[in-house]
Amino acid sequence: QVQLVESGGGLVQAGGSLRLSCVASGRTFSRYPMGWFRQAPGKEREFVAAISWSGSSTGYADSVKGRGTISRDNAKNTLYLQMNSLKPEDTANYYCAARTYRGADVYYTIGEHYDYWGQGTQVTVSS
Repeated sequence: QVQLVESGGGLVQAGGSLRLSCVASGRTFSRYPMGWFRQAPGKEREFVAAISWSGSSTGYADSVKGRGTISRDNAKNTLYLQMNSLKPEDTANYYCAARTYRGADVYYTIGEHYDYWGQGTQVTVSS
């Protein structure tokens, strides 16, 4: 029903920046709370950032607070994650996720709350 396609990952030097994008299918994108998660090899998936369906509320993991900015353009069915001052610890596969369950205009930080996931885009930060 919903397809999510991430892009924008790549190799970047420590201290650099990347902007990740996630394009979603479906006419109800504007009602989907969205999130970014990441997973490094051998580690559990972790929350990065989330945004409510209207964009009025956002939340961030402590590890990226002050360096990451989540945003959305509902007219373009696109979710963004701007990452600045990248660190080697940011190296991971980054996934966007959508929650299609109708609810209040809030964001979600737990992966189990989301029911659609993209294929991921790799971010590698060299030291």
